[in-house]
Amino acid sequence: MSHRSDLCLSSLSRTCRLLIVGCGDVGQRVIKLLAPRVRVYALTSRPEAMAGLRALGAVPLLGDLDRPVTLGRLAGLADRVLHLAPPPAQGDSDTRTAALLQAFARKSRVRTLVYGSTSGVYGDAQGTRFDETRPPRPASARALRRVDAEQRLRGFGRASGVRVTLLRIPGIYAGDRPGGHPRERLTRGVPVLRPEDDVYTNHIHADDLARACVAALFRGRPQRVVHASDDTELKMGDYFDLAADLCGLPRPPRLSRAEAAERLSPMSLSFMSESRRLDNRRLKQELRLRLRHPTVHSGLLD
Repeated sequence: MSHRSDLCLSSLSRTCRLLIVGCGDVGQRVIKLLAPRVRVYALTSRPEAMAGLRALGAVPLLGDLDRPVTLGRLAGLADRVLHLAPPPAQGDSDTRTAALLQAFARKSRVRTLVYGSTSGVYGDAQGTRFDETRPPRPASARALRRVDAEQRLRGFGRASGVRVTLLRIPGIYAGDRPGGHPRERLTRGVPVLRPEDDVYTNHIHADDLARACVAALFRGRPQRVVHASDDTELKMGDYFDLAADLCGLPRPPRLSRAEAAERLSPMSLSFMSESRRLDNRRLKQELRLRLRHPTVHSGLLD
């Protein structure tokens, strides 16, 4: 069975209207999967991006989630919504998701909404493997903003009857994704933690994430959380060692946690402070998604 047919794309109809909010790399991959099978609207705040979205087969709409007055055209537009826009860079709440829901409240035909959240909402699980029933414990402001968005969306779903699926997404990679392959980091010789200090990380290939978004749009259960993660179980340093070996590059240097605190940025350290392993059975059983790249061992070669 092909990777396109397992999503039942051939049965989709142009009467289906999908709005994609946040048309970066993953959003554009979704457009390529669905256009012209469904009518796809793509919201962008950048006028210069409209021609490219149109070339992919979408109907571009100019609007800015930071300026709610520009979102009036979204009311009553689509029956399915894929929300991939990140929260603002500051604060504890996601004002962008609030503005989007306010626009839908004016006049809504939305029946299904899928939100691309982050596995960072869990904070540090100390390497535990767990499913979606684990409660969030955000440890950073950016994770707090994601939890706020999730709560707003689930409340919207319960109040309106809209089927909301939250995809909690780990590290996204792909060779053709800007900054999406560890090759650049390896070339710069960025260090990783020594094995005894290292953390488990989770991954998903960008193509599989786009397919997970499509599966959730048409198969997601109401008010459901799904881990959009592959089957890989590697610590961060082992992931970069593997990538280095596949690319023919030197393996990154290893540091103790104390040494890393002296040499690395706070952002880099934050990713080295959270260890978890995501159970992805809902992705494969409920959304019935066959991963094209079940592990990074094949995905890094794609």
